[in-house]
Amino acid sequence: MRRKVTLQWENHTFGEFHYKFFCNVASDVFYVLQLAYDSTSCYSANDLNVFLMGDRASGKTMTINLAVMKWINGEMWQNMISYVVHLTSHEINQMTDSSLAELIAKDWPDGQAPIADILSDPKKLLFILEDVDNLRFELNVNEHALCSNSTQKVPIPILLVSLLKRQMAPGCWFLISSRPTREENIKVFLKTTDCYVTLQLSNEKRELYFHSFFNDRQRASTALMLVHDNEILTSLCRVAILCWITCTVLNRQMDKGHDPQHCCETPTDLHAHFLADALTSEARLTANQYHLGLLKRLCLLAAGGLFLSTLNFSGEDFRCVGFTEADVSVLQAVNILLPSSTHKDRYKFIHLNVQEFCAAIAFLMAVPNCLIPSGSREYKEKREQYCDFNQVFTFIFGLLNENRRKILETTFGYQLPMVESFRRYSVEYMKHLGRDQEKLTHHGSLFYCLFENQEEEFVKKVVNPLKEVTVYLQSNKDMMVSLYCLEYCCHLRTFKLSVQRIFEYKEPLVRPTASQMKSLVYWREICSLFCTMDTLWELHLFDSDLNDISERILSKALEHSSCKLRTLKLSYISTASGFEELLKALARNRSVIYLGLNCTSISLNMFSLLREILDKPTCQISHLSLMKCDLRASECGEIASLLVNGGSLRKLTLTNNPLRSDGVNILCNALLHPNCTLTSLALVFCCLTEKCCSSLGRVLLLSPTLKQLDLCVNHLRNYGVLHVTFPLIFPTCQLEELYLSGCFFTNDICQYIAIVIATNETLRSLEIGSNSIEDAGMQLLCGGLRHPDCMLVNIGLEECMLTGACCESLASVLTTNKTLERLNILQNQLGDEGIVKLLESLILPDCVLQIIGLPLNNVSAETQRMVMTVKERKPDLIFLSETWSVKEGREIGVIPASQPGSVIPNSNLDYMFFKFPRMSTAMRMSNTASRQRL
Repeated sequence: MRRKVTLQWENHTFGEFHYKFFCNVASDVFYVLQLAYDSTSCYSANDLNVFLMGDRASGKTMTINLAVMKWINGEMWQNMISYVVHLTSHEINQMTDSSLAELIAKDWPDGQAPIADILSDPKKLLFILEDVDNLRFELNVNEHALCSNSTQKVPIPILLVSLLKRQMAPGCWFLISSRPTREENIKVFLKTTDCYVTLQLSNEKRELYFHSFFNDRQRASTALMLVHDNEILTSLCRVAILCWITCTVLNRQMDKGHDPQHCCETPTDLHAHFLADALTSEARLTANQYHLGLLKRLCLLAAGGLFLSTLNFSGEDFRCVGFTEADVSVLQAVNILLPSSTHKDRYKFIHLNVQEFCAAIAFLMAVPNCLIPSGSREYKEKREQYCDFNQVFTFIFGLLNENRRKILETTFGYQLPMVESFRRYSVEYMKHLGRDQEKLTHHGSLFYCLFENQEEEFVKKVVNPLKEVTVYLQSNKDMMVSLYCLEYCCHLRTFKLSVQRIFEYKEPLVRPTASQMKSLVYWREICSLFCTMDTLWELHLFDSDLNDISERILSKALEHSSCKLRTLKLSYISTASGFEELLKALARNRSVIYLGLNCTSISLNMFSLLREILDKPTCQISHLSLMKCDLRASECGEIASLLVNGGSLRKLTLTNNPLRSDGVNILCNALLHPNCTLTSLALVFCCLTEKCCSSLGRVLLLSPTLKQLDLCVNHLRNYGVLHVTFPLIFPTCQLEELYLSGCFFTNDICQYIAIVIATNETLRSLEIGSNSIEDAGMQLLCGGLRHPDCMLVNIGLEECMLTGACCESLASVLTTNKTLERLNILQNQLGDEGIVKLLESLILPDCVLQIIGLPLNNVSAETQRMVMTVKERKPDLIFLSETWSVKEGREIGVIPASQPGSVIPNSNLDYMFFKFPRMSTAMRMSNTASRQRL
């Protein structure tokens, strides 16, 4: 053990400075470790586990090595720990079966360990388990499979869990390190008596680091001021190695007499200076061509490694890209490459950020793609599985900035040849993206790229096409970056926003920290956009936690006379006042027309405030949405009072609430009140049955205002649907749109629906998809659609169990009906013959249809050619691909896009980069290598 840790320590090249720094900064961690394993301490406990948590390069391995070195030197755990068994995830991942005795003996010379002596007193035995997040297996072993025999060979997961559960070596201690990405492995064993330590450079520790590094008060203060004033650099310097890179670059720039405020504004600046200085710092590196060759090979290695999920490189990898042993020694001497702490005889970049920056340079270089040998390894550990290229993309955009790029180009005498072509490509791609919102799920990654670039004209061109933006804010850094880009979005119409983790503190702030003050300043500036952006009409605030102050700031913006918002949707929101502040602000707002309070518990106080708002003569809210608010029959009296007293209310959406028939009967009485002026009511998935349909039918017969009724996904059955449709044959019925998809009725009542279609002069839209219409029912409906008095404009018949047998009748409808503009028959098995019949009618000039939904999956090539012919002859004809269930207001399974504390969804920004010709080639090569491995 002593030899193993000593060798690991000697492989670190940062020397005395880092040793002293970690001894100082980690002193509180060592103090905890000392007390934790002292059985006489009040902090200790039986079967104690100490969990050491931290992000990549936060110093977990160095802290463990320092602790073991202190133990070896007699400075820690004296008379407490006699033996230490050190296990890394990389070692464990190579094992299949083992006994406890073999595990203990693995680091002893010739495997000769005094097993009996070691296990005679387990309370003096410490197991160190490094990088639990990197284990290839889960630790959820069945209790019955656990083993207590120290000499029995068992599968390694069983052995580890048996130890952690103390079935073996009862009374032993554990020190476990992990990244927070795989906490499920930790939570299985975390007890209330265990110790949980998080490693991160706090502001105080960062200041200590800077002062220790510079050993010059003025330089340290200048550097700290630069970092503190920049949220990006502040975040960067939470990691010790990146702190070292930052300090190294700033120190060299000061040595050259440069102002770091101007030359080190972004991570691209820092990494460019770091590479330029490192590769030209050695006295023997004098020729520019050598510098450039070294850089090109380094970037080739970096890009090849990321594309093939390789972060630890072998000698064969180095030779593959053209490195000699001398080159590798140079790169190690200047701290670009370090010996791997987990893989023997391998090297890695000093930090993943440096590898990502080199990969970004490779993207803009005219260097060939390279399949490094390690990329074809069959097994890749979890930590090497690289799939998030967002930081690479950010660096690429940073290098598009001429001043940042010059740092490298001037040093190496070489211009990156792909810059201008990628700049033009990205602007054109964003123009296309502006017309296809599905490609980018959110804009956070793109905004980070643009913030890294900061060329005003370029940023304007990229964001100019955006009419809809989605951002997830989880830190001050996110707020700063988003605010910078949003101010250039001149055509922004819809803003979707999630705010998590920033305003979690609920208690009133007596003395806010500097970070909390920054959060509030950024939030106020973001909210001010609702008043200053003339084009911004829609705000969707979702998955958000707002405390008292942040809610008041938002409320002030909403009630401002300059607020232009017309749509406000709030979903999965937690507020300090229970929405009281926001609703009071809306009472003074004169622009909002649509208000959504979805996925929210609606209190009696909220109902009271809503009544007060809707009753005001200045209120403009005409559409209120209360989807998935767990509203029941007991709340329907409150909803009814909104219908009677809501002067401006015209549309009400109550989708996904268990109102049941009793609740809807209460609403029906309010719908017939002379003060009720509702025109649209959505009751999708409200647990309704035929019991409420006679009341609904009475409303349809007598209401002078109701024009639209959505009853999709309710168990109405034939009896209920008959009661709802029967009133439509009377002239007093004013309904124009009726939606009955998924209501569990059959073709037995299609003859009555056909009568409604043929005789009703006001009905314009009828959707009855996901019901058992079948071909027999379709024949009856076609009779109604062919009737000269039919006025329908839209009919939805998706998933109605139709076949090609009904297509001849349906084709005749297309040529005879002169009002039908939209027909949706997706998800029906029509077959090639049936679809061809419909296409033959669609292509005729007599057909006035404008939108068609046809099931074109699995059709023949000949049918596909006919579809293309129809599209050519009728270019204005739109072919639908979406069904009735995706229409707004029908979100049956409304779920948050992300839960608090979860990973933000992938933005899909990689589409943009991987479609660029150069990147496409690299991706094809990496995919080929992946297939070869498989």
